[in-house]
Amino acid sequence: MPAIRAVRAAVPGHRLVLATTRALEPLAGLIDAVDEVLPARELEPLDWAGPPPELAVDLHGKGPLSHAVVADLHPGRLLTFDSPGYPGPTWYADEHEVRRWCRLVAEGLGVDADPDALDLAVPAVPPPVTGAALVHPGAAFPGRRWPVERFAAVARHLAGTGHDVRVTGGPAEVDLAHAVAGHAGLGPDAVLAGRTTSLELAAVVAAARVVVCGDTGVAHLATAYRRPSVVLFGPVSPALWGPPPRAGLGGDALHVVLWHGDGAGDPWGTELDPALARTTVDEVLAALDRVLAA
Repeated sequence: MPAIRAVRAAVPGHRLVLATTRALEPLAGLIDAVDEVLPARELEPLDWAGPPPELAVDLHGKGPLSHAVVADLHPGRLLTFDSPGYPGPTWYADEHEVRRWCRLVAEGLGVDADPDALDLAVPAVPPPVTGAALVHPGAAFPGRRWPVERFAAVARHLAGTGHDVRVTGGPAEVDLAHAVAGHAGLGPDAVLAGRTTSLELAAVVAAARVVVCGDTGVAHLATAYRRPSVVLFGPVSPALWGPPPRAGLGGDALHVVLWHGDGAGDPWGTELDPALARTTVDEVLAALDRVLAA
Protein backbone atom coordinates (compact mmCIF):
# COMPACT_ATOMS: atom_id res chain seq x y z
CA MET A 1 0.00 0.00 0.00
CA PRO A 2 2.76 2.56 0.69
CA ALA A 3 4.26 1.86 -2.75
CA ILE A 4 0.86 2.19 -4.43
CA ARG A 5 0.29 5.50 -2.65
CA ALA A 6 3.71 6.66 -3.84
CA VAL A 7 2.77 5.79 -7.43
CA ARG A 8 -0.35 7.88 -6.99
CA ALA A 9 1.76 10.79 -5.75
CA ALA A 10 4.04 10.46 -8.80
CA VAL A 11 1.18 10.54 -11.32
CA PRO A 12 -1.68 12.28 -9.50
CA GLY A 13 -3.75 12.95 -12.59
CA HIS A 14 -3.69 9.39 -13.90
CA ARG A 15 -6.18 6.57 -13.46
CA LEU A 16 -4.53 3.95 -11.28
CA VAL A 17 -5.49 0.33 -11.95
CA LEU A 18 -4.35 -2.40 -9.56
CA ALA A 19 -4.20 -5.91 -10.99
CA THR A 20 -4.52 -8.57 -8.31
CA THR A 21 -6.06 -11.96 -7.69
CA ARG A 22 -9.82 -12.30 -7.19
CA ALA A 23 -9.29 -13.36 -3.59
CA LEU A 24 -7.66 -10.01 -2.82
CA GLU A 25 -9.95 -7.93 -5.03
CA PRO A 26 -12.34 -6.83 -2.22
CA LEU A 27 -9.45 -5.74 0.01
CA ALA A 28 -7.68 -3.98 -2.86
CA GLY A 29 -10.80 -1.88 -3.28
CA LEU A 30 -10.20 -0.45 0.20
CA ILE A 31 -6.96 1.27 -0.84
CA ASP A 32 -7.71 4.95 -1.33
CA ALA A 33 -5.12 5.43 -4.10
CA VAL A 34 -6.70 2.79 -6.38
CA ASP A 35 -9.29 3.80 -8.98
CA GLU A 36 -9.98 0.35 -10.42
CA VAL A 37 -9.19 -3.25 -9.52
CA LEU A 38 -8.41 -5.61 -12.41
CA PRO A 39 -8.84 -9.33 -11.59
CA ALA A 40 -5.64 -11.22 -12.35
CA ARG A 41 -4.27 -14.74 -12.25
CA GLU A 42 -0.86 -15.50 -10.82
CA LEU A 43 1.84 -14.79 -13.43
CA GLU A 44 -0.63 -15.04 -16.34
CA PRO A 45 -1.41 -12.41 -19.01
CA LEU A 46 -3.78 -9.69 -17.87
CA ASP A 47 -7.25 -9.36 -19.34
CA TRP A 48 -6.69 -5.71 -20.20
CA ALA A 49 -8.80 -4.37 -23.09
CA GLY A 50 -7.81 -0.73 -22.73
CA PRO A 51 -5.06 1.16 -24.52
CA PRO A 52 -1.43 0.65 -23.49
CA PRO A 53 -0.90 2.36 -20.15
CA GLU A 54 1.47 5.30 -19.87
CA LEU A 55 3.13 3.62 -16.88
CA ALA A 56 3.21 0.01 -15.67
CA VAL A 57 4.81 -0.98 -12.35
CA ASP A 58 5.65 -4.52 -11.29
CA LEU A 59 4.91 -4.79 -7.56
CA HIS A 60 4.93 -8.59 -7.67
CA GLY A 61 8.50 -9.82 -7.85
CA LYS A 62 12.02 -9.44 -9.15
CA GLY A 63 12.16 -11.76 -12.14
CA PRO A 64 11.23 -11.84 -15.79
CA LEU A 65 8.11 -13.95 -15.23
CA SER A 66 6.36 -11.13 -13.41
CA HIS A 67 8.05 -8.38 -15.42
CA ALA A 68 6.67 -9.88 -18.63
CA VAL A 69 3.08 -9.63 -17.36
CA VAL A 70 3.28 -5.83 -17.26
CA ALA A 71 5.68 -5.51 -20.21
CA ASP A 72 3.14 -7.29 -22.40
CA LEU A 73 0.82 -4.30 -21.93
CA HIS A 74 3.33 -2.27 -24.01
CA PRO A 75 3.36 0.64 -21.57
CA GLY A 76 4.92 3.98 -22.33
CA ARG A 77 7.18 3.39 -19.34
CA LEU A 78 7.92 0.22 -17.39
CA LEU A 79 9.21 0.18 -13.81
CA THR A 80 10.66 -3.08 -12.48
CA PHE A 81 13.54 -4.27 -10.39
CA ASP A 82 16.69 -5.00 -12.35
CA SER A 83 16.84 -8.38 -14.09
CA PRO A 84 18.10 -9.59 -17.49
CA GLY A 85 16.46 -7.43 -20.14
CA TYR A 86 14.78 -5.20 -17.57
CA PRO A 87 16.89 -2.35 -16.18
CA GLY A 88 15.84 -0.90 -12.85
CA PRO A 89 16.75 -0.52 -9.18
CA THR A 90 18.70 -3.31 -7.50
CA TRP A 91 16.88 -6.00 -5.55
CA TYR A 92 18.28 -6.63 -2.04
CA ALA A 93 17.34 -10.02 -0.60
CA ASP A 94 17.54 -8.86 3.04
CA GLU A 95 15.24 -5.83 2.64
CA HIS A 96 11.84 -5.66 4.33
CA GLU A 97 9.04 -6.00 1.79
CA VAL A 98 7.47 -2.63 2.66
CA ARG A 99 10.73 -0.72 2.25
CA ARG A 100 11.65 -2.73 -0.85
CA TRP A 101 8.58 -1.65 -2.81
CA CYS A 102 8.78 1.91 -1.50
CA ARG A 103 12.37 2.10 -2.73
CA LEU A 104 11.42 0.79 -6.17
CA VAL A 105 8.90 3.58 -6.63
CA ALA A 106 11.01 6.25 -4.95
CA GLU A 107 14.08 5.53 -7.08
CA GLY A 108 12.16 4.79 -10.24
CA LEU A 109 9.70 7.69 -10.18
CA GLY A 110 11.58 10.26 -8.12
CA VAL A 111 9.00 10.67 -5.35
CA ASP A 112 8.99 10.25 -1.60
CA ALA A 113 7.49 6.93 -0.48
CA ASP A 114 6.36 6.78 3.14
CA PRO A 115 6.75 3.20 4.46
CA ASP A 116 4.37 4.07 7.30
CA ALA A 117 1.46 4.71 4.91
CA LEU A 118 0.01 1.30 5.74
CA ASP A 119 -3.46 2.22 6.95
CA LEU A 120 -6.36 0.53 5.20
CA ALA A 121 -9.94 1.82 5.04
CA VAL A 122 -12.35 -0.02 7.31
CA PRO A 123 -14.92 -1.94 5.24
CA ALA A 124 -18.43 -0.56 5.14
CA VAL A 125 -19.84 -3.96 6.14
CA PRO A 126 -20.62 -4.35 9.86
CA PRO A 127 -18.31 -6.79 11.65
CA PRO A 128 -20.00 -9.92 13.04
CA VAL A 129 -18.35 -9.15 16.39
CA THR A 130 -16.45 -6.23 17.93
CA GLY A 131 -13.83 -6.14 20.66
CA ALA A 132 -12.95 -9.81 20.31
CA ALA A 133 -9.65 -11.54 20.94
CA LEU A 134 -8.97 -13.21 17.59
CA VAL A 135 -7.07 -16.47 17.34
CA HIS A 136 -6.16 -17.25 13.74
CA PRO A 137 -4.47 -20.67 13.49
CA GLY A 138 -4.26 -20.97 9.72
CA ALA A 139 -1.51 -20.21 7.24
CA ALA A 140 -0.98 -21.06 3.60
CA PHE A 141 1.45 -23.92 4.30
CA PRO A 142 1.86 -26.37 7.22
CA GLY A 143 5.38 -25.14 7.91
CA ARG A 144 3.91 -21.85 9.14
CA ARG A 145 1.08 -23.33 11.26
CA TRP A 146 1.67 -23.46 15.00
CA PRO A 147 0.16 -26.65 16.53
CA VAL A 148 -3.58 -26.78 17.25
CA GLU A 149 -3.08 -27.64 20.90
CA ARG A 150 -0.92 -24.57 21.48
CA PHE A 151 -3.33 -22.20 19.79
CA ALA A 152 -6.07 -23.81 21.88
CA ALA A 153 -4.12 -23.20 25.09
CA VAL A 154 -3.82 -19.51 24.17
CA ALA A 155 -7.54 -19.31 23.35
CA ARG A 156 -8.40 -21.02 26.64
CA HIS A 157 -6.27 -18.54 28.56
CA LEU A 158 -7.85 -15.55 26.82
CA ALA A 159 -11.36 -16.86 27.50
CA GLY A 160 -10.45 -17.56 31.12
CA THR A 161 -9.32 -13.96 31.60
CA GLY A 162 -12.62 -12.56 30.37
CA HIS A 163 -12.02 -12.04 26.65
CA ASP A 164 -14.56 -12.79 23.96
CA VAL A 165 -12.48 -15.26 21.93
CA ARG A 166 -13.22 -15.95 18.27
CA VAL A 167 -11.33 -18.33 15.99
CA THR A 168 -10.99 -16.99 12.46
CA GLY A 169 -10.02 -18.54 9.15
CA GLY A 170 -10.96 -19.03 5.55
CA PRO A 171 -13.31 -21.62 4.02
CA ALA A 172 -10.51 -24.18 3.84
CA GLU A 173 -9.68 -23.72 7.54
CA VAL A 174 -13.06 -24.50 9.11
CA ASP A 175 -12.01 -27.88 10.48
CA LEU A 176 -8.79 -26.39 11.83
CA ALA A 177 -10.68 -23.60 13.57
CA HIS A 178 -13.19 -26.02 15.12
CA ALA A 179 -10.33 -28.19 16.34
CA VAL A 180 -8.77 -25.19 18.11
CA ALA A 181 -12.13 -24.15 19.58
CA GLY A 182 -12.89 -27.70 20.72
CA HIS A 183 -9.53 -28.14 22.45
CA ALA A 184 -10.02 -24.73 24.10
CA GLY A 185 -13.45 -25.64 25.45
CA LEU A 186 -15.18 -23.01 23.31
CA GLY A 187 -18.56 -23.55 21.70
CA PRO A 188 -19.14 -23.62 17.93
CA ASP A 189 -20.36 -20.01 18.00
CA ALA A 190 -16.77 -18.98 18.75
CA VAL A 191 -15.71 -20.14 15.27
CA LEU A 192 -15.90 -17.47 12.58
CA ALA A 193 -13.87 -19.46 10.04
CA GLY A 194 -15.84 -20.03 6.87
CA ARG A 195 -18.61 -17.68 8.04
CA THR A 196 -17.11 -14.36 6.95
CA THR A 197 -16.33 -12.77 3.63
CA SER A 198 -12.89 -11.24 3.22
CA LEU A 199 -14.40 -7.81 3.92
CA GLU A 200 -16.18 -9.07 7.04
CA LEU A 201 -12.95 -10.65 8.24
CA ALA A 202 -11.16 -7.33 7.70
CA ALA A 203 -13.92 -5.57 9.63
CA VAL A 204 -13.56 -8.05 12.50
CA VAL A 205 -9.80 -7.43 12.64
CA ALA A 206 -10.32 -3.67 12.52
CA ALA A 207 -12.62 -3.94 15.56
CA ALA A 208 -10.57 -6.54 17.46
CA ARG A 209 -9.14 -6.21 20.95
CA VAL A 210 -6.10 -8.28 20.02
CA VAL A 211 -4.97 -10.70 17.29
CA VAL A 212 -2.86 -13.84 17.72
CA CYS A 213 -1.72 -15.45 14.47
CA GLY A 214 1.15 -16.84 12.45
CA ASP A 215 2.97 -15.46 9.44
CA THR A 216 -0.12 -14.92 7.30
CA GLY A 217 -2.41 -12.24 5.86
CA VAL A 218 -4.33 -11.54 9.07
CA ALA A 219 -1.08 -10.27 10.59
CA HIS A 220 -0.89 -7.66 7.83
CA LEU A 221 -4.51 -6.63 8.51
CA ALA A 222 -3.68 -6.15 12.19
CA THR A 223 -0.83 -3.87 11.14
CA ALA A 224 -3.02 -1.97 8.67
CA TYR A 225 -5.70 -1.37 11.30
CA ARG A 226 -3.23 -0.75 14.15
CA ARG A 227 -4.70 -3.51 16.29
CA PRO A 228 -2.51 -5.13 18.98
CA SER A 229 -1.07 -8.40 17.74
CA VAL A 230 1.21 -11.27 18.64
CA VAL A 231 2.66 -12.82 15.49
CA LEU A 232 4.45 -16.18 15.42
CA PHE A 233 7.16 -16.59 12.78
CA GLY A 234 8.94 -19.78 11.74
CA PRO A 235 10.72 -20.35 8.42
CA VAL A 236 10.81 -16.70 7.31
CA SER A 237 12.49 -13.89 9.19
CA PRO A 238 10.15 -11.18 10.50
CA ALA A 239 12.80 -8.72 9.29
CA LEU A 240 11.41 -9.46 5.82
CA TRP A 241 7.67 -9.85 6.42
CA GLY A 242 6.97 -8.87 10.02
CA PRO A 243 5.01 -5.86 11.25
CA PRO A 244 7.14 -2.85 10.33
CA PRO A 245 7.68 -0.07 12.87
CA ARG A 246 4.69 2.27 12.95
CA ALA A 247 4.57 5.93 13.91
CA GLY A 248 2.13 6.93 16.63
CA LEU A 249 -0.57 5.04 18.56
CA GLY A 250 1.89 2.93 20.46
CA GLY A 251 4.33 2.28 17.63
CA ASP A 252 6.23 -0.96 18.09
CA ALA A 253 4.36 -1.67 21.34
CA LEU A 254 1.30 -2.59 19.28
CA HIS A 255 2.91 -5.72 17.87
CA VAL A 256 5.09 -8.43 19.38
CA VAL A 257 6.84 -10.85 17.04
CA LEU A 258 8.13 -14.20 18.29
CA TRP A 259 10.82 -15.99 16.29
CA HIS A 260 13.55 -18.52 16.98
CA GLY A 261 14.81 -19.09 13.45
CA ASP A 262 17.77 -18.28 11.28
CA GLY A 263 15.90 -17.57 8.04
CA ALA A 264 16.90 -20.88 6.47
CA GLY A 265 13.51 -22.56 6.77
CA ASP A 266 11.10 -23.44 3.97
CA PRO A 267 8.05 -21.12 3.85
CA TRP A 268 6.29 -23.69 1.66
CA GLY A 269 7.16 -26.60 3.94
CA THR A 270 4.74 -29.46 4.52
CA GLU A 271 5.86 -30.07 8.12
CA LEU A 272 5.93 -27.74 11.12
CA ASP A 273 9.06 -25.60 10.87
CA PRO A 274 11.50 -26.32 13.74
CA ALA A 275 11.87 -22.61 14.50
CA LEU A 276 8.12 -22.21 14.90
CA ALA A 277 7.98 -25.37 17.00
CA ARG A 278 10.35 -23.72 19.49
CA THR A 279 7.79 -21.01 20.28
CA THR A 280 6.05 -21.95 23.52
CA VAL A 281 2.60 -21.19 24.88
CA ASP A 282 4.13 -19.36 27.83
CA GLU A 283 6.01 -17.04 25.45
CA VAL A 284 2.81 -16.19 23.62
CA LEU A 285 0.92 -15.53 26.86
CA ALA A 286 3.68 -13.25 28.09
CA ALA A 287 3.62 -11.38 24.78
CA LEU A 288 -0.15 -11.01 25.04
CA ASP A 289 0.29 -9.47 28.47
CA ARG A 290 2.70 -6.91 26.99
CA VAL A 291 0.56 -5.80 24.06
CA LEU A 292 -2.66 -5.71 26.10
CA ALA A 293 -0.94 -3.64 28.81
CA ALA A 294 0.44 -1.24 26.19
